[in-house]
Amino acid sequence: MKIKAFVSGEPYCQNKNRGNVLGKKEWSQAIIEATQNLPKITSACSAEIAFVLPTNKYPTDHPYGSDLDNLLKRLFDALNETVFSDVAGKDGAIIKVFASKRKSSDNDPPGAYIEIQEINSDREHLCQD
Repeated sequence: MKIKAFVSGEPYCQNKNRGNVLGKKEWSQAIIEATQNLPKITSACSAEIAFVLPTNKYPTDHPYGSDLDNLLKRLFDALNETVFSDVAGKDGAIIKVFASKRKSSDNDPPGAYIEIQEINSDREHLCQD
């Protein structure tokens, strides 16, 4: 099974230390609302996530944007309430992840593209010789 979604809004990291500190709750809620009616993951899966960040997420002292690992943490924690709610270990069922981030534009609004695919963990290996 494959799940695809776009969550519209300004992505926030797990730990928000400056700017709109309430934005992280709004982002988590947007993730839940956008994914609450999607099918549930029931086994090991892979996740492909593309964050589209507004230009204010690229300040001069942080020119590469928000930390990707912290963006993923907030996203996956919110998905524990929806698509991962029925699987043992919740987002621990993700055994492979590909993540990216880019600046938003007029044709590419802020948010996150999410694709989660159940996989046969007996055939998929994180490291291969």
